Amino acid sequence: MRKPLLDLRKIMKEKGIDAYLIPTADYHGSEYVEDYFKCREYVSGFTGSAGTLLVLAEEAGLWTDGRYYLQAEEQLSGSGITLYKAGMPDTPGILEYLERKLGEGAVLAFDGRVTDAAFGRRLETVMEAKGGSIRFEEDLVDEIWEERPGRHKRPAYLLELAYTGKSSQEKQREIREAMKKAGADEFLLTALDDIAWLFNMRGSDVENNPVVAAYVRMTKRETFLYVNPESFGSYLASGLERVGVTLRPYDEIYEDVRKIDPQAVVMLEKAKVNYRLFRSIPSGVRLCDTVNPTTPAKAVKTPEEIRRAREVHVKDGVAVTRFMRWLKENVGKAPVTERSAAEKLEEFRRADREYQGPSFSTIAGYQEHGAIIHYQATEETDRELKPEGMLLVDSGGQYPGGTTDVTRTVILGPIGDEERKHYTLTVVAMLRLADACFLEGCRGENLDILAREVFWREGLDYRHGTGHGVGSFLNVHEGPNGFRWKYSPQNPEWAFKPGMITSDEPGYYEDGKYGIRIENLLLCRKLQETEYGTFLGFEHLTCVPIDRDGLDIGRMSEEDQERFKRYQSRVWAKLEPYLDEEEKVWLLGQTRPLVRDSEKYRVASMSGHFFRPMSGEPVYYEKEEDK
Repeated sequence: MRKPLLDLRKIMKEKGIDAYLIPTADYHGSEYVEDYFKCREYVSGFTGSAGTLLVLAEEAGLWTDGRYYLQAEEQLSGSGITLYKAGMPDTPGILEYLERKLGEGAVLAFDGRVTDAAFGRRLETVMEAKGGSIRFEEDLVDEIWEERPGRHKRPAYLLELAYTGKSSQEKQREIREAMKKAGADEFLLTALDDIAWLFNMRGSDVENNPVVAAYVRMTKRETFLYVNPESFGSYLASGLERVGVTLRPYDEIYEDVRKIDPQAVVMLEKAKVNYRLFRSIPSGVRLCDTVNPTTPAKAVKTPEEIRRAREVHVKDGVAVTRFMRWLKENVGKAPVTERSAAEKLEEFRRADREYQGPSFSTIAGYQEHGAIIHYQATEETDRELKPEGMLLVDSGGQYPGGTTDVTRTVILGPIGDEERKHYTLTVVAMLRLADACFLEGCRGENLDILAREVFWREGLDYRHGTGHGVGSFLNVHEGPNGFRWKYSPQNPEWAFKPGMITSDEPGYYEDGKYGIRIENLLLCRKLQETEYGTFLGFEHLTCVPIDRDGLDIGRMSEEDQERFKRYQSRVWAKLEPYLDEEEKVWLLGQTRPLVRDSEKYRVASMSGHFFRPMSGEPVYYEKEEDK
C-alpha cells in the first residue's frame, strides 16, 4: 500500500473526515495540469491525465475512462486502490458509491478549487440526504506532500491580429451581446483557453497548452482580469488596458465575487467554474447557468486562423513524414526504442523555427503497448523496436498559427492477417468519416457511425470518442464539437459549423497484443446550398501519408481505394516542394496508386525505381522485359 495513501488516511482521522475526494484538475478545470496539481497522481501512483480518487478509512477507489483501463490496472496493482472502470454497465458512479458506503452524518471533504460547481452541487445532494456535511476548503494533500512542486508564473504575451483575425475589443463586444441576450449583469469565466482566446493572449502556465492562469469577471461596462503579477510586464499590461481590461491580483477573485450585488444576474457555466468560487457568490444572486459564450465562438475559426492552420499542417506534415521515413529505414539497423523514437520526432519538429513545443505528451506504443490508448513510455517500460509489428505514434505540435494532432500506426515489418485486417478497417473508417456530406445542423452523434460502423459490422468497437475539437494555437482538446456515438447530457456536442476543426481518429486495440489508430484533423466547410438547405463537409488539414504497407486492399471497396488515393495524392502535392530528392522518392513510394496482387508490378516512381504492390522498398530490374 502506498505511503501517501496511509499518510492521507492518518490526517483524515485526525480531522474527523470520513471520505476525501481528489479529482484531476487545477483551479480552472484544465485537462492537463502542472505538477503542483497532480495530487491524485501523488497519492495513487496512477499517471493518466483523467481520473478521480476517493479515499475512505478502509478502502479507496479510482475512476477513469476506457482510454486508461489497462494503464490503471498496471499502475494500481498492489496500491490498495480499486480500479472502477467508468462507463461500464457494472461500475457504480462516484455518487452511487458514496451513497452505498457512507453512513449517516458522515463528513466528505475536498478542495473546492479543483472541483467544478456542477459536481459539487451533486455531492451536496448526496450528503444532505445522509444528514452529513461537506468541507470544501480542505487541501489535505498539501499537508502530506513534503516536496510539492511550486506553481508556474511564466511571462504572458499578446498575439498579433494577423494570427487571430479578430481583435479582443470585438470579442468582448460579442460576449456582452450574449450577456444582454441572457439578461445578465455579470459574467464569470475561469476556463483558461477561453480566457486566452478572449484577449488574444498566450502563455505557458500549463504544460503543452499555451495559456495563462487567470480568472475573468465581466460587467456590462468593465472587464477584470485576475492574474499573477509576475506573468505580466508593463508592455502587456498597457496592451490589455488599451482594450478595456483592468488587471487584478489572481486570488482576489474570491473576495470580489463576494461583493457582487445580491440583486444581480450572474452568467456562468457550472461545469467550468470551481465549487469554491461558486460558493463565494452571495445568496440571492440569480444565476444563469449556460455554456460559456466564448466556447462556441472560439470553436469557429476566423479566415485568418484557417489560413494559418493550413500552413501549419504542411510544416508539421513535413516533420512527421521525415520521422516516418527515418523510423522505417532505421529500425533493425540501429537501436531505437519507444522513447528515443518520440525524441526523434520532437527533433524533426524543432527544426522549424516557429515550433513552440508539443500540444500533448507524445504517445509511442510498440506492439502490446499500442493497446494502452494513452500509453506513456517510462524508463521501466521503454521497449526496443524491431523490424516487425507496428508502432502507434500519437503526437502534435503548437505553432503561432495553429495546433496539430496526428496519429499514425507505422508498419515496421511483417504483420499477421488479423493485424492487417484491423489496420485496413481503421484506415477505411477514418477516410469514410472525412468524406462525409451532411446538412447543417448535424452533430457528432449523427456522423460518428460513418467511422464506427466499419467496426460494428465486424462485431468490433473502440473505447473512445472518434474525435474532438482542436484549438487555434490553444488546447488540443476543446469543445463543443466532436464525434461520439453516444449522447451525453453532461457533455452535449453542438452542431457543426464551417470553420470548426475536429479530429477524426478511429482505432482498434487488442489487449496484450497491439493497438492501431489513424488520426487526421478535419476542417468543416460549406459544400453547397440548395432548396433543401446548406450542405457541409470536411477538408483534411493533416498532411502526413498513411502507411500503405499495412493495407489489405481486398477489404477496401473501389470507393475506399479512391478516397485513399485522393488523400495520398494531396499529401504528395502539399509536401513535395519542401522535401529533398531522397525524401521525395520515399514519399512517392508511400503515395503511389494501390494495385491488386494480379497486377504484379507497376511503375510508380522516378529514376528507374519500381515498387512491389505491398512494400515501400524499391526494386531494381536489370532486364527491360522484367520491367
